[in-house]
Amino acid sequence: MFQYRAVLVRLRQGDADRDIARSRLMSRRKLARFRAIAAREGWLAAQSPLPEDAAIAAAIGTARRARSSISTAEPHRAIVERWVAEGVSGVAIHAALVRNHGYTGSYSAVYRMLAAIRAALPPDVTVPLVFDPAEAAQVDFGAGPVLIDPASSKPRRTWCFVMTLCWSRHQYVEFVWDQTVPTWLGCHRRAFEWFGAVPRRLIIDNAKCAITRACAREPLVQRAYAECAEGYGFRIDACPPADPQKKGIVEAGVKYVKRNFIPTRTFRDMADLNEQAQRWVAEVAGVRIHGTTRERPLERFALEQPLMQALPAIAPDLGSWHQVSVHRDCHVQHGRILYSVPFALVGKRLWLRATDTSVSIYEDFRLVATHPRGRRAGERMTVREHLPPEAQAFFLRDRTWCVKQAAAIGAACTELIERLLADRILERLRAAQGVLQLAERYGAARLEAACARALYHASPYYRTVKTILAGGFDLQASDEAASEQPHAPGARFARDAFSLFNPDEHPQH
Repeated sequence: MFQYRAVLVRLRQGDADRDIARSRLMSRRKLARFRAIAAREGWLAAQSPLPEDAAIAAAIGTARRARSSISTAEPHRAIVERWVAEGVSGVAIHAALVRNHGYTGSYSAVYRMLAAIRAALPPDVTVPLVFDPAEAAQVDFGAGPVLIDPASSKPRRTWCFVMTLCWSRHQYVEFVWDQTVPTWLGCHRRAFEWFGAVPRRLIIDNAKCAITRACAREPLVQRAYAECAEGYGFRIDACPPADPQKKGIVEAGVKYVKRNFIPTRTFRDMADLNEQAQRWVAEVAGVRIHGTTRERPLERFALEQPLMQALPAIAPDLGSWHQVSVHRDCHVQHGRILYSVPFALVGKRLWLRATDTSVSIYEDFRLVATHPRGRRAGERMTVREHLPPEAQAFFLRDRTWCVKQAAAIGAACTELIERLLADRILERLRAAQGVLQLAERYGAARLEAACARALYHASPYYRTVKTILAGGFDLQASDEAASEQPHAPGARFARDAFSLFNPDEHPQH
């Protein structure tokens, strides 16, 4: 009403309509109507007091609006109101009306209806959240620039991790390749080390790396993130589903990074990107005058840091938890690497906890296996005691084991085993194992005698030793003792004896 009062003062002073209109207080047509109202009410007399705003408003009345025809979208008002309540955009509403309801009107008609419907709704009132120093920080991910992934040599999207202290607005920024649980936990560790302290509460959204079941009142926290919170001493405050306004501080921080840091720079690789980001936070973002606090974030952080929780003396061993199945080969798989577990657990579902250096496997809360963390895809980390007894025995009987067992039996057995294993064409490990296994049935002494007899006849083979033992030839007098003059190696009788003990090696002609 101040324009009407200013115009009325000038009318009482005798100013012309042209002069008043030139001052842009009121158009000449509107001024003519207001002069007529003032004359009728007796307001133009210089000696009369100026009327109150309420009296002027009552005399002017409500402005008349042109009476328009019924909107072409009016038959669809009910469904449009429902869509407005659900938050559907005007463009989508117009497209749905055209596609599904045979609407032929323009988007402008729908837009005018939307404006009238929204004007009748109660106002959307919001209240900013206020935090005390060291009380809380907010965490979020945002899309980062595209870089060449060194693993695949192809362009790949990066992600921007941002943690912002709610009171000082100081922030930690790090770019990563993914949003997995190990990445999420590692970013938290480095953020706390960047601040040199830990806030009492972290406000997050419902990302799968932190919350496994989103709920407004009873969210289910990821097991590894719960261990991180316990180790560093902060509380997890997950926002209700579809309510990102509860962490608006970090939402604005992510937008600030995307609009002020990323567009004006080039980056060679991930290391260069993070180095520039940390320098930008310290030299630009931290010393600017913040739009809300009207102070520099680093100056407020100097007051906030002493009030925050101290870092633990020993950093928590952060690990990610995964459910795994035990395959029939007594191994579980994580990160394309195989880890063994006791063979009795084949077919069961277990919990695997992976850290940077180790992998621990649990059946419920019972530790069943521990391995060093594998580094190469396809690697197999096996503890021999985890295998079935027969498999353990098979793997134990290697070349070294055969030589040691033969040495315990005697010199002849040792020589025969070494000659078997020295074959440069055929792998005779199973033959050596079979020779040594004969000691379980016939005894070490008879095996030693049979090996000596086989060597004497130049037939160091498993079948020769077995035939000697089965026929009891090792119990007879030694051929070497019976004949003082050894026959030639190629004599007919020698060949007949050789053929007797090893007929497969020298078939009959």
